[in-house]
Amino acid sequence: MRLLSKELKINPNTAHKIVTHLLTTGLLESQPGIGTVVASLPEPTKVERAQLLEDEIEHLVVEAKRLGIELDVVSAAMRSHWVRLGGDSMESGRGGRRKR
Repeated sequence: MRLLSKELKINPNTAHKIVTHLLTTGLLESQPGIGTVVASLPEPTKVERAQLLEDEIEHLVVEAKRLGIELDVVSAAMRSHWVRLGGDSMESGRGGRRKR
């Protein structure tokens, strides 16, 4: 802790509190023989992955409505692009992006 507190120019008690908090929240983990390291993040859930697209989806819907494009036309266009880019179906539920 002393090295960390010197490097950050903070009180050693503050450094200890910070590291303890990061350990409790799971952002750091203590590994015997290695020390304290950054924890691996768990795989995001399907809902968390979908939330990454919220802004883009809203923008698409707003633009489609502004242009007077019906939902079935937007859905068909999405399905067409999905298939063209190698998706097996709209319901595949796979995360990540495919390379073009």
